[in-house]
Amino acid sequence: MEANASLKYIRISPRKVKIVLDLIRGQKADKAMAILKYTPKAASEDLIKLLKSAMANAENNFSMDTSKLYVAKCYVCPGPTLKRIRAKDHGRAHRILKRTSHVFLTLKEQED
Repeated sequence: MEANASLKYIRISPRKVKIVLDLIRGQKADKAMAILKYTPKAASEDLIKLLKSAMANAENNFSMDTSKLYVAKCYVCPGPTLKRIRAKDHGRAHRILKRTSHVFLTLKEQED
């Protein structure tokens, strides 16, 4: 039995989100929450919400014990890229890519 949660179209580059996800993969849910709370990265704030959502899904939809949950899978995929233009010298224009991410998190109950 597993509980899933997803967060789509967040305005952070997938590369930056992956760094934080690598910290919590395989950790117990409580420890993962503590790691995210004290990690000074922009993605941490959104990932705290995602982890809370997955824990709530596990508790309410599947009647899992929240003290036994651990992060079984977590990964990020690139979402659509917003393309913007910045004016440069001599009338030129340079493209700015504002990347988005889709993040997926799966919690499982640890077996004794």
